[in-house]
Amino acid sequence: MGRLIQADRRATLTEITTRYNRGMQQSICEATTRTTLRRMGYNSRRPHRVPLISTTNRKKRLQFARAHQNWTAEDWKNVAWSDESRFLLRHSDGRVGIWRKQNENMDPSCLVTTVQAGGGGVMVRGMFSWHTLGPLVPIGHF
Repeated sequence: MGRLIQADRRATLTEITTRYNRGMQQSICEATTRTTLRRMGYNSRRPHRVPLISTTNRKKRLQFARAHQNWTAEDWKNVAWSDESRFLLRHSDGRVGIWRKQNENMDPSCLVTTVQAGGGGVMVRGMFSWHTLGPLVPIGHF
């Protein structure tokens, strides 16, 4: 049963029970499946939501972190940070469930990625540094 979970973390209890029963002489019910999974350490949870980051971007972030790992607080005080953000009027819940063990909350197979989505909103740009906070500038509507 653990292999069924590892193969498809988003399978429902009904799907897991059905798949398990396909190769068995004697069928089990969903309550037995739930009990078995809990004894194995699995519980149905909502996955952590994490931003979708490309492999290239992930490598660049790691390279940046390694290049600056020995910087002091004084070094960072000379850096100005800027970013753009989209503020949405609507938000899609998109709730899904997964089966995982307690210590697997950040396992890639137990996560659901998020992407910025529509519904109307505004795009803004801002900057800050150790010494100052810049203005929040609207740069477009969508």
